[in-house]
Amino acid sequence: MSLKVEIAFKLNGRSVAREILTSTSSLQVLNRDFDLAGAKLACGEGECGACTIMVDGVSRNACLMAGVDLDGRDVETVEGLWEGNGLDPLQEAFVNSGAVQCGFCTPGMVMQAKYLLKPGKKLSRDEVIRGLEGNVCRCTGYHKIIDAVVAASGEAS
Repeated sequence: MSLKVEIAFKLNGRSVAREILTSTSSLQVLNRDFDLAGAKLACGEGECGACTIMVDGVSRNACLMAGVDLDGRDVETVEGLWEGNGLDPLQEAFVNSGAVQCGFCTPGMVMQAKYLLKPGKKLSRDEVIRGLEGNVCRCTGYHKIIDAVVAASGEAS
């Protein structure tokens, strides 16, 4: 039997609260309770990165994180990258590099890339490859994704 608890946290810059079952994952909370479809359930084991979100500035696999652990945290999903007048520069880099194919893994790739892209730090191609290792894409050879992240970091690929 699961208990219900009230959680409150910041989601994409706004304060939110929900009553959830203690057995609910963060991914379920985001998908079901907030209708956010960017983070996806794929492997359910934290191996593919399709569910990557940022929690207090750190990338996390939402499928493995308990929903109750969102309480009091600052959570950002790919939907939070949207700026009032268009795409985030990282999202634009993905589009401009042709790094979007079927799109299933793209939100997780973008969120992991956001985690990698620290202000003022230019990433080498090898650093991007290493940083994206936990994110799986079945449609591409990763070259365009890596190009997009390198471009977004301000370094020519």
